[in-house]
Amino acid sequence: MEHVKTDETPAVATPLSEADAEQLAQVMQALASPVRLRILSVLRSEPTTVTELGDQLGVNQTSVSNHLRLLRHLSLVTGNRHGRHISYSLFDDHVVELLDEAIGHVKHLPHLEG
Repeated sequence: MEHVKTDETPAVATPLSEADAEQLAQVMQALASPVRLRILSVLRSEPTTVTELGDQLGVNQTSVSNHLRLLRHLSLVTGNRHGRHISYSLFDDHVVELLDEAIGHVKHLPHLEG
């Protein structure tokens, strides 16, 4: 399979700096949580509150809030306050693309037998 470089494909001629590698590792660790991936998949569709996320995913609100705190810290999600409520959404199109690419990649993998 040939990889075609586009203007949006980052050049990887040199290794990542230690700081960039550390930051990327933190993002990848955040994506290693099934609950956080489920949260991102809901936010992929529409802005959602903690209560709505908890109800939709069957996860308690405290847990959802803790996961969102980490996702906000890593600039994967953002929150917009509307009175007493905060609606969360994906930070930008890069997060959408990252999530879509990861999901697409998994769909092409052979299923692992447990």
